[in-house]
Amino acid sequence: MKRKIFTTALLSCCFMICMATAVFADLTGKWTGNLTMSDGNTFPVTYDFKVAGEKLTGTAQSPQGDVNIEDGKIKGDEFSFNVNVNGLDVPHKGKVYADSVGMNLTINADQLHFVLKRIK
Repeated sequence: MKRKIFTTALLSCCFMICMATAVFADLTGKWTGNLTMSDGNTFPVTYDFKVAGEKLTGTAQSPQGDVNIEDGKIKGDEFSFNVNVNGLDVPHKGKVYADSVGMNLTINADQLHFVLKRIK
């Protein structure tokens, strides 16, 4: 009887670990969304992320052009990086969810939040 209880508990733990891993989707790939500025203007943005261990690289694309992701780090489901737009460093922080990415960025004194969806 103890053996059955132990086996059931062990299988339950394995199942929970597998489910937890599935929830934290891989960030690698293309993600797109709309960034609404504090003045109300909305811009389409696309990020092409590449993850190697805890290092995050890739590109950010906007109507102003493509820029490289710099100083990218990812740990668990949270990540951060910078992009340099016309000499201005724009720090990004985000969190990966099962079907989306929530990101916050700071431009000058403005804190902006937006959501990205995977496109491939």
